[in-house]
Amino acid sequence: MLLTISTTHEPATDLGYLLHKNPDRVHEFSLSFGRALVFYPEASPARCTVALLLEIDPIELVRGKSGAGDQGFALSDYVNDRPYVASSFMAVALNAAFRSAIAGRSTHRQDLAEVDIPLVVEIAVLPSRGGDEFIRKLFEPLGYDVVTTHLPLDDRFPEWGESTYYRTVLRITAKLADVLRHLTVLIPVLDGWKHYWVGDDEVEKLLKRGEGWLASHPERDTIAFRYLKRRRNLMRMAVERLTEEETADPDEVESARDEEEAKLERPVSLHEQRLGAVAAVLKSAGAHRVVDLGCGEGKLIERLLKDAQFERIVGMDVSHRALERAADKLHFDRMPSKQRERVELIHGSLTYRDKRLSGYDAATLVEVIEHLDAARLATLERVIFEAAKPQTVVVTTPNVEYNVKFETLEPGTPRHKDHRFEWTRAEFERWGTDASTRFGYAFRAIPVGPEDPNVGAPTQMGVFTLSN
Repeated sequence: MLLTISTTHEPATDLGYLLHKNPDRVHEFSLSFGRALVFYPEASPARCTVALLLEIDPIELVRGKSGAGDQGFALSDYVNDRPYVASSFMAVALNAAFRSAIAGRSTHRQDLAEVDIPLVVEIAVLPSRGGDEFIRKLFEPLGYDVVTTHLPLDDRFPEWGESTYYRTVLRITAKLADVLRHLTVLIPVLDGWKHYWVGDDEVEKLLKRGEGWLASHPERDTIAFRYLKRRRNLMRMAVERLTEEETADPDEVESARDEEEAKLERPVSLHEQRLGAVAAVLKSAGAHRVVDLGCGEGKLIERLLKDAQFERIVGMDVSHRALERAADKLHFDRMPSKQRERVELIHGSLTYRDKRLSGYDAATLVEVIEHLDAARLATLERVIFEAAKPQTVVVTTPNVEYNVKFETLEPGTPRHKDHRFEWTRAEFERWGTDASTRFGYAFRAIPVGPEDPNVGAPTQMGVFTLSN
């Protein structure tokens, strides 16, 4: 399995500095499924070519696996195209061999790493069930000139039909780091059988490698879907994260939706009652260090800062703009230094384990969980109850049964356009009981707001207390 990268940027041998690989040596990397060799078939001031040769060990490839492979027949682990085509294995090898170059770092030629240079990438065998048209759809929007040669399946047996393999040449003038990032994403997209487990961390990897180009790519959704091994929940997660910054002003849209919800609930002063109820639970729990997850504009933080019991208050949100607004509304610029030392705002996601969330007495999620896909709740539970594990967790969410009391709300319509679900009291109780049992907490549900004998209160609050 061979991939080469060439440049004519003079002196072309500076390619070695960009890749952190001396052209005078052969470099070898051991991988779990074989080895990768990096060498330079040509290295002159006028033209330099680096080659990445990947050798697959078929024994290591199946070691530790049980049962038949993923290809639909019993010998699929042994009879396949893995050793011969650029696949997800090649993406792993690229990352192992050129990690610093992918990050855009060069110890001796950082200036060159930050400019566009002429590059030619040649991939000996690239699979594409969508034909060369699909290869073009992936690379041409990024500025590549694409030349493909359709490879025969076997010249001796034409009755076997056409192959799905192409020798591919990609020409572009761009930063080397950008080209390497494109390859580590798009080669796996063309691979119909990824060898590695795909989980939430692959979303982060995709977003990091796709920064600056994936959000605007016309095949964005297809790339995310195929890169994440056709797992639709992960694809939706990735696309949501990508489009946060792509929308004209997503935070303004979210702010407008929040205002719609607040206007709906204003007649019962629900927002203030909700914050007051959460603060009361935190105070009675004896919490001193609190992390507010999905803090938005910092309204709960503002309330907690007024009570000296809360010595350390951290707000986390996935939206940079929300954190900026929170800093403005909390008046960070003129807050007294001792007060300022008590509070911090951090950027982060609720569906990724984060060491920064550990060590707190309490965590709050005020009107947050309903904004997540139900399929992602299990991940959030592990992040909060298993990894962070505060003594107290307070969760509030709408009671969908109460919606009939809002005269301006159409039947079946959620209170906020971004709500992925709204639970009945029984559903909330079931979720809280199940989560608390699995993670060693005690759970109690508390109504917040005016209670109706038939439909309950508008907000339901769950208090999780770590069992001793």
